[in-house]
Amino acid sequence: MRKIFLFLSFLCLVQNASAQLFDKEKIQNNQNLDKDFLSWGYYLGVNSYDFNFDYTENLKDIQVEKSVGFSVGLIGNLRISDHFDLRLEPGLFITKRFLHYDPSYFSGMEFNDADLIREVRSTYIHVPLLLKMSTKRVNNIKPFIVAGLSTALNLSSNQDNPDDNSIGEFRARKSVLFYELGFGIDLYLFWFKFTPAVRGIFALNDELIRDNNPNSPWTGNVESMKSRGLFISFTFQ
Repeated sequence: MRKIFLFLSFLCLVQNASAQLFDKEKIQNNQNLDKDFLSWGYYLGVNSYDFNFDYTENLKDIQVEKSVGFSVGLIGNLRISDHFDLRLEPGLFITKRFLHYDPSYFSGMEFNDADLIREVRSTYIHVPLLLKMSTKRVNNIKPFIVAGLSTALNLSSNQDNPDDNSIGEFRARKSVLFYELGFGIDLYLFWFKFTPAVRGIFALNDELIRDNNPNSPWTGNVESMKSRGLFISFTFQ
């Protein structure tokens, strides 16, 4: 009987949630929120970055160990029409990656276990300009997609460090250009608009600073190294 009661309770909850979302008679929260020409907000989120490598020779891939990073930023929204908005979302993105090299990269050289791993810390000042394309609002929800370009300044790049991987310093370029694609859903609550969203972030330029030795086992076989990442955000407006 207990299982039957729980099952019936679950069905009632699902039915109630469905009615909340799609009942055409439901009162809309914050009906005028999207009518302002300019609006503001902030976001919190998590990110996970990877690297996409292209190689000059067919050797074993450099393996990238990803981690979960933190993001925080502001939003400036310019309304174009009922379905289009232009958004500027400057923020701070903190992440970390580990590169694992195969021992074959060090053929004929002396090396130790520490030489096979490089830690890449990235602290991005991330500034995307995005076009937001929304569907028609249904009660208190409005799905959307976003696309745009962004630039980032990597404060942890080590670009100007004269030391290289031969003494343990991995270097990357300070400036990175990205294109971004994503989707989300605006949820109109009683006091504010809450928006969970997911975006893919893809670098356009090569980020790697080569070692002084052109035959370096860490950078010699890399034709290009470009970041790509997944960003999950929670926006409050």
